[in-house]
Amino acid sequence: MKVIGAGFGRTGTASLKQALEILGYGPCYHMSEVIAQPHRVRQWLDVGEGRSAGWDTIFAGYASTLDWPAAAYWRELAEHYPDAKVVLTVRDAERWYDSVSATIFASALAERRPLPPHRRIVRKLVALRAPDFALYPRMARATVMDRVFDGRIDDRAHVLKVFERHITEVTSAIPPERLLVLDVREGWEPLCAFLGEPVPDVPFPEANERATFRRKRPRRLLRLIIKGR
Repeated sequence: MKVIGAGFGRTGTASLKQALEILGYGPCYHMSEVIAQPHRVRQWLDVGEGRSAGWDTIFAGYASTLDWPAAAYWRELAEHYPDAKVVLTVRDAERWYDSVSATIFASALAERRPLPPHRRIVRKLVALRAPDFALYPRMARATVMDRVFDGRIDDRAHVLKVFERHITEVTSAIPPERLLVLDVREGWEPLCAFLGEPVPDVPFPEANERATFRRKRPRRLLRLIIKGR
């Protein structure tokens, strides 16, 4: 493990994942890996519910990690991988909240409401065909929604306070020489200088995480139902 991402989801982590892989710090572990490989859901559920924290098993084969759920365990990971550098992705707090509330939080809050009949059918099919992925809502609560936000993801003021406090905690705990606070709009220069890498002759990646989130989940559920994996 060479790079640990401490930034919350929806702070440009998808763009940074691509950037790190271009620089040779891949493969990069991201929530997208958990969604694509449902057995990882159960691994993180074990972590979130206190049964296991086998970091070397979880991250086997990966050179970097970003996004939730790993970012919720940045302290533990920074301690376990003392030679890894830490990147804290940041963005304007209000814009971040608008993004996360329209995607991750919207899905989590929907899980709290009674499901309409067609959603109940989909849920049952997923549970039968892909039992690991069916644990995703429980895993997300254990590792992110409850652990990071005390379950109060519908409280804007509280969520913004957590966001700002998180930045303070990371910058206070990680030595400056080991930490890069990065707004991905800054592009290659600060990241490459921090990692000691030459600037690539390609544009810095710009991944539209909100659009990807909206497309990916329905397609993934359909694929799981059809293929059972």
